[in-house]
Amino acid sequence: MHTETPRPTLDRTFSVAPMMDWTTRDYRAFARTLTRRALLYTEMVTTGAILHGSPRERFLGFDEVEHPLALQLGGSDPGELAECAAIAQAWGFDEVNLNVGCPSDRVQNNLIGACLMGHPETVAAGVRAMRDAVSIPVTVKCRIGIDDQDEDADLERFIATVADAGCEVFIVHARKAWLQGLSPKENRDIPPLNYPRVHRLKASRPELHIGINGGVKSLDACRVQLERVDSVMVGREAYQNPWLLAGVDQALYGEPGPAISRHAAARAFRPYIARRLEEGAKLNHITRHLLGLFQGQPGGRRFRRHLSENGHLEGACLRVFDDALSLVPEREPADAA
Repeated sequence: MHTETPRPTLDRTFSVAPMMDWTTRDYRAFARTLTRRALLYTEMVTTGAILHGSPRERFLGFDEVEHPLALQLGGSDPGELAECAAIAQAWGFDEVNLNVGCPSDRVQNNLIGACLMGHPETVAAGVRAMRDAVSIPVTVKCRIGIDDQDEDADLERFIATVADAGCEVFIVHARKAWLQGLSPKENRDIPPLNYPRVHRLKASRPELHIGINGGVKSLDACRVQLERVDSVMVGREAYQNPWLLAGVDQALYGEPGPAISRHAAARAFRPYIARRLEEGAKLNHITRHLLGLFQGQPGGRRFRRHLSENGHLEGACLRVFDDALSLVPEREPADAA
């Protein structure tokens, strides 16, 4: 469990989306070498995993550097959600977010994720129970609808019902989820994005914090969205092209970021890698999150290949990381963007 220490201000202007297998504790710690201000999210963790899984550190462990940090929960039982929210607060998370957007069959069968768009009263009951259990913010990440729902009337009803339960922050993935006929991967691309619907939601509910998610790939695009909504959440681009994060603090918060170059970010991450290796973590489990750091740069392909081919070997240590880094010519900070 984590003790109370001074933390960065929780400002949702920019956040990195929760992504299964991607936004692990190691990715999040790496992200902090690039941005101090972005709000980071865990992967979705189900209430069952927290209440019955062991050790709990496996699901809830994080490094203090990761703040501000939100735990995303998957579940629908109000009692279990409340218990998990209280656990999250005790562990030191800055926010609890309820997943109402994941379209996978596995979570549908347990009434988790996007299927809850069809059960706004259930979501409202969960939000109410969590808010009664904790003092940290309780937020919801949802879609604009599912299947044949009306994107206007049904979304309006969902937001109104959950807001009445006390939820003041909604992060809206600006596309529908098709629960029948499309895979989770297809649900990230095939249903069309509908940014104007999220913009109308903000205009009609100005008292709520409305964030937008889906298809945003640049900080310029973030700035455009921030003219219409309160915050922007970026997913795959922030993972596959992590250097994007290096511009967030300056562009969106008016503060200098921590990294002056890609090499500087990699070096800043080195002590963390060393510590995690001492704890028994595998090198490739940590360094896989850095494979996109030198995307489009001379030597970037050699960097990726060296880590991919050697990071998984038995006994792989920091030398593998250092050797991979040496394959990328270091440029002056002014030229490193």
